[in-house]
Amino acid sequence: MRSTEPIRPAESGRPADPTRLADPERPPGTVGYGEAAEQLAVQYESVDFAEVHRSLLHLYPAAPAAVLDIGAGTGRDAAALAALGHRVTAVEPTPELRAVGARLHPRAGIHWIADALPDLPELTARGEQYDLVLVTAVWMHLAPAERPPAMRAVARLLAPGARLALTLRHGPVPPGRRMFDLPPDRTTALAEAHGLHLLHQGERSDLHARADVSWTELVFQRGHRPPPPLL
Repeated sequence: MRSTEPIRPAESGRPADPTRLADPERPPGTVGYGEAAEQLAVQYESVDFAEVHRSLLHLYPAAPAAVLDIGAGTGRDAAALAALGHRVTAVEPTPELRAVGARLHPRAGIHWIADALPDLPELTARGEQYDLVLVTAVWMHLAPAERPPAMRAVARLLAPGARLALTLRHGPVPPGRRMFDLPPDRTTALAEAHGLHLLHQGERSDLHARADVSWTELVFQRGHRPPPPLL
């Protein structure tokens, strides 16, 4: 029986994680996603890019831009951005999800890469930078000790003036998943420490109608601090 109480792993110490040692070859936050790839594809593709990013689209660069989607899943957002004329690189550590994405979006022109946070060694070795980086429904999988190197790796991938769009999940953790519910101010402070300044913060409900799940949307810009809004 599923508990009705939200499960919120502690921010300090070792979180309860029954899948932590299940597969040492996969990043801990991705355990369970490979086996559920086909089911997850139905869920991911049931909402479209414009709906997910509705309140953020005005902050994204005009095409053509170099866009990086970290934790791209089945490529829903990557395919939509490519259709808008962007040059899109999709990073997904779970091979089953990459395979589904390639099957669902074969003509999208997405460049798929197998890589993972926190260090993103493949992308880092390439030395490329991007105008927009998406980290959608991904950051919640990172343990406290993984977040500083992850933010450092992401910041290095941003071209001067580029933007990072990141979402934070709030709510109970599904069985068999490793997730963390953290307040947005911790992520904002970490981003600021790496030269990324907050442009936008908003809240939205869950698009899959989960009443106990909500999301914080954050957009950062690399470079000079933006001017304060006009009163």
